[in-house]
Amino acid sequence: MHFSYDHLYHFTHTVFTKMGCPDSQAATAAKALLSADVRGIDSHGVARLTGYVRLWEAKRVNATPDIRIVHETPSTAVVDGDAGLGLVVAPFAMQVAIEKAKTVGTGWVSVRNTNHFGIAGYHALMALQHDMIGMAMTNASALVAPTFSVEKMLGTNPIAVAIPAGQQPPFVADFATTTAANGKLELLQRKNADTPLGWVQDKDGNPSTDANILKKQGALLPLGSDREHGSHKGYALGSIVDIFSAVLSGASYGPWAPPFPAYVPMPENMPGKGLGHFFGAMRVDAFRPADEFKQHMDNWIQRFRSATPAEGHDKVLIPGDPEREMESIRMTEGIPLVDSVVKELREVGAKFAITL
Repeated sequence: MHFSYDHLYHFTHTVFTKMGCPDSQAATAAKALLSADVRGIDSHGVARLTGYVRLWEAKRVNATPDIRIVHETPSTAVVDGDAGLGLVVAPFAMQVAIEKAKTVGTGWVSVRNTNHFGIAGYHALMALQHDMIGMAMTNASALVAPTFSVEKMLGTNPIAVAIPAGQQPPFVADFATTTAANGKLELLQRKNADTPLGWVQDKDGNPSTDANILKKQGALLPLGSDREHGSHKGYALGSIVDIFSAVLSGASYGPWAPPFPAYVPMPENMPGKGLGHFFGAMRVDAFRPADEFKQHMDNWIQRFRSATPAEGHDKVLIPGDPEREMESIRMTEGIPLVDSVVKELREVGAKFAITL
């Protein structure tokens, strides 16, 4: 089934207000969540709405958080999210980074005591309208086995970087530090489909294609899949995100990061508060004139687009191209939702007397 953006936005906004979120925060959360659907990242959009409601029901999400800066310097800050929706806490923290960059050239903000923040790219993109480079990352519940490990120690820990251009669209890289995000496994589970080889391993560390393997003590794999294909690099990237987001801010890290599914028990002896995020904003003109930089970004993008494509491919893409194309299509033709997601949304709506 296909739904218009406006229809899903109204439904999602209403669900968040029924949870008790102030209207402005509900609007922020709905916009952040739906940015994933319009960009084709279905694993992180309204398919996750049920999960947020369950976290709220389990009293693990504060619908009316007192989000505040607890430590800062002219260029840095630590934000405490007061267990609020990451969809609300993250834009607040990114705005802090932007305001600091306006003053001193760059802004860096680490966040603790928060929850799942949707797609990292949404927050990084906030910097572009200010002629700034934006960065966003977050740690997540431990579903990933480090290279040579059978124990799950890291989350999918995404990284996003958004860089402005002039006449060309911006460069936007947004990727998990695993071979695939957990949400993609959830989508395959709804379709009763297998994963490609290299996404997951079983509880003994053997390769698997079972989309339900996490329920059987298996694990996701770092970017690269195995040592011979560079999984140690994906492991290192995920570790950097965990340290910047959680160790630096005072959030829980590694295997202690709180899980997104509300039915999964919280880890024992957690060393910090909630999940952690990390944001950066860099004023381009802190390095060189913004117009000059954007002219050269246009040149960079055009040259990469003109690279000779390999056989069987029409063109070479730059990061952000597939999402922009998908957004253009879905804002016109609607957002497709699989039947199981529609069923879940209708069940959520029924809880709050809302019709999808």
